[in-house]
Amino acid sequence: MVEQTIDGISFHLEKEHDFSFLTKYGKVFSIIDSTGSGCICFGIENKDKKVFVKAAGAHTTEAEVSAEESIHLLHKATELYKVLAHPHLIHLSEAYAIDDLFVAVYDYAQGECLFDHWNFDYYKAHPEVLTPWQKFFALPVDKKLSVTEVLFSFLMHCVQHGYVAVDFYDSSIMYDFNKDTVTLCDIDLFAKAPVINTVGVDYPGTRRFKAPEEYEKGALIDERTTVFTLAALLFSFFSTIEKEEMKKRYETKVVLPPHRSAFMVNYSDL
Repeated sequence: MVEQTIDGISFHLEKEHDFSFLTKYGKVFSIIDSTGSGCICFGIENKDKKVFVKAAGAHTTEAEVSAEESIHLLHKATELYKVLAHPHLIHLSEAYAIDDLFVAVYDYAQGECLFDHWNFDYYKAHPEVLTPWQKFFALPVDKKLSVTEVLFSFLMHCVQHGYVAVDFYDSSIMYDFNKDTVTLCDIDLFAKAPVINTVGVDYPGTRRFKAPEEYEKGALIDERTTVFTLAALLFSFFSTIEKEEMKKRYETKVVLPPHRSAFMVNYSDL
């Protein structure tokens, strides 16, 4: 592992890589180097605007795919952001190859990722700091319902274009707590129907929300899978899911609806 620094911000790679091309966008103010996709991400700003740059092809420390596969996936994903363009989907401004990298540049979206796993060690060391998810869960019901409407709108939009949601979970949602706006990001693995699970239990997605067919090799992944994923995600918005239940989901690979008592809404008031 090597440590590099850009504009005073350190990050880690398996092998050193040249990112000098980033200077044309301005000054780097944030870096995410711990992604399973093998991409390294940069928040960059200049006097006019901010951009979010995603680069595939570098040898990152937590990649679950090869550098070559990371490039293939990001290149394929750039078409999704064009085809599935939506008012709440992060906007892709350009994509190109440079040396041994493939780069996607998005308009910068203000907000906090609801599942920012790269900061989990920080939260563990600073329990007094609320995670974005904790802040989101504490929001009034009407604000969370507004996010729900965005999710319905976007996923219906995807279905209408013949696409299935793949690996879509709380990490794909950014929420701006100052303006109460939501931006959807990281739809890189969405796929054009028909889709078949060719890998079995390792089909992409978190076991917190995966549908039964996402564990079964040869199973059809379709609109019903998207509905299941959305329902599981919304259960987490509005009900208290205990750690023991989450642990059980990982062990049994089964997601069950929470009991009515787990919901925080007083239905008699609706």
